[in-house]
Amino acid sequence: AFQKTLTAIKNWFTLFGWSKGQNPVSIPYSLRRDVCKAQVASSQENGTKKSLGKHTKTIYDMLLHLSGQLLPGIALSQSLPLDPVERVLQLHCQHTTMLAFLRSQGASLSHVIPEFLFEPDDYKRWIKAQTIKKVVGDVRNSGVLSDNHLVILEDRAFETMSKQAWTDVLLQIYKVFVLSRVSSCNFADLFSLENVQNIPRIKLGPLSSNIYSSYERAILTWLNKHYEKNRKTVWKDCQKGGVPPMKWILNFDQDLQDGLVLAAQLAAYCPYLITTHFIKMYTNPGTPAQFLHNCLILVNAMQAVNLVTGIKV
Repeated sequence: AFQKTLTAIKNWFTLFGWSKGQNPVSIPYSLRRDVCKAQVASSQENGTKKSLGKHTKTIYDMLLHLSGQLLPGIALSQSLPLDPVERVLQLHCQHTTMLAFLRSQGASLSHVIPEFLFEPDDYKRWIKAQTIKKVVGDVRNSGVLSDNHLVILEDRAFETMSKQAWTDVLLQIYKVFVLSRVSSCNFADLFSLENVQNIPRIKLGPLSSNIYSSYERAILTWLNKHYEKNRKTVWKDCQKGGVPPMKWILNFDQDLQDGLVLAAQLAAYCPYLITTHFIKMYTNPGTPAQFLHNCLILVNAMQAVNLVTGIKV
């Protein structure tokens, strides 16, 4: 499941995360490598500088494209110091600024610490520098323990943590700068069709439910619309119960367990699946075997149109 999520994120940000076309993204490698327009190559400790060029796209270019904002104190033409220790200190400051900016926009990133976004060599330098700093501080404080708690990971564990951290950062960037643009202004139009006028409305106001958000209730509204609109069309020739009865969909578990509601949604966009799949469903299932029969048909229909379900049948 994590690998599928990783692939989906990589593809989306490669295609849509940048201005002026595509830019290949590899998680976490390209993101933590291309943090500045110019940087010291990781193998160089002799004071020479390697320029990545003005066309290198960094995480800050991505954030500017998606949010329309520059991070406080960080320029797009940012460069890093030649000294390795100063380099990781500045990188830590930049990552701290980026995480604080994302959290201020509503991102849930309290579990991600800046050093998890480093490259492996920079992470080791950071740990070494902080260990020395902690020892010096403890000596100066006559043995009083420092408040600086380090998370020290072995190489393989760090790579796993770094990949997870960058994945979470991208997911939260998508949440706060892409999903937040989804408008609720047209939710009221979902029941504009004549054949669904008599269905009770689901209120979308933020205080009208203590269980579902307004967006989840918009999905319930969408489910109700397509079920009522399509149930007579999809199952008009069904030999296993006829047309299913009208019902009001109020939740995402019990009301969906017979497979009929989701089949009606899929039929709205892929009507050719009606005769090949959905007509074989029980429209008034009453036993566990009939519920399973319907759900297996639904899974087969999803696989027929290349919707990945993660279920083998």
